[in-house]
Amino acid sequence: MSLDDAFKDPFFRDESFFGDYTYRNSPHAVNRFPFPFPEDDYMYSVNMEPHVAGRPGSIFEHYFDVDEHYVSEMRDRARVLEQDPLRCQSLPHMTLAGWDLLELIMEKFSEEYPQWFSLTKDGNKWHWVNRPLGIDQKFTFLDESTLPMGPFEYITRQAQGDFTLQDQRDDNLWIEAGMVTSQADWSLDFDIGMNFHEWHAPVPLAHQMGIFDRALKFLLALQYGAPVRRFNWTMTVDPLLDTSPENYHKWGPSKTTMTPETIGKRQHLRVELQTLIRLPRSNAIVFPIRCYLISLDDLVTKPKWARRFHRVIKTVPDELATYKGFIRNKPMILDYLAKYDDGAPTSPGWWPED
Repeated sequence: MSLDDAFKDPFFRDESFFGDYTYRNSPHAVNRFPFPFPEDDYMYSVNMEPHVAGRPGSIFEHYFDVDEHYVSEMRDRARVLEQDPLRCQSLPHMTLAGWDLLELIMEKFSEEYPQWFSLTKDGNKWHWVNRPLGIDQKFTFLDESTLPMGPFEYITRQAQGDFTLQDQRDDNLWIEAGMVTSQADWSLDFDIGMNFHEWHAPVPLAHQMGIFDRALKFLLALQYGAPVRRFNWTMTVDPLLDTSPENYHKWGPSKTTMTPETIGKRQHLRVELQTLIRLPRSNAIVFPIRCYLISLDDLVTKPKWARRFHRVIKTVPDELATYKGFIRNKPMILDYLAKYDDGAPTSPGWWPED
């Protein structure tokens, strides 16, 4: 796989998610950012909804969102995998699910972004072209020997966001494959092979509220052709995608370096669009976790978001703020946001101009 032909389309930004942190959102990306709070206070919930097409131009317009950060994110993924190949793992019995996912991504990309991707089929003889990444691949579907790597790794090196594959058996879900290079402080290498309750064990409050019991019951009944989605969120210092436990010694200390002068530029709201999709042949569930980052400075350009985020952060319990990684800087974040909260009412929903 080569990235040599990247950036021929000026739509894609040339930026970094580590080191000098040249990542930025264009005004277009700020306008379509998935601000996850429909109300002024925050309450834990499963908050599932059908994964259907949404407003044109929004992150919901297409089945998989390909945005201006695509090429740079794929380059960052390749960098992380080179340093730690265990960020991608797939147990042997999940290979069929990998083919399921490869087919889904190739078909959706080529249907919805024909200017960048194409897929031609002649029986099981397939021809895949990914123009932004400079990939031209002919292969035999379901024949692993015709790809340069397994189907799961091959296709998830070409799609934004993390991916896990859940096998369903014994009335439970088992995480048994994953491509995880942009996670919010959790480890695929630690979680692989765990069941649904085991990998959610560190989340505070939600177990006592019965949220995971209800979520598992819902997901076990998930049907092919009826995907669902939800938002999750946390906070990150600097636009760093790879906030893994394996590299905590590199990024964790950055929380101690924030000042009132830098917090607007360096503190980022990190939103995950989590989609759950039943796959046809394997009956596995694929869990794409797409990460979006926005600095506080960019977030407060939307008056509704600025007011609401101040009120939301005030209502987050300290144990949850600790789990989400911003308890140390919570007072400083509130001081920053308070300047933009004039007490005016906010409208329902999260769209900035509604």
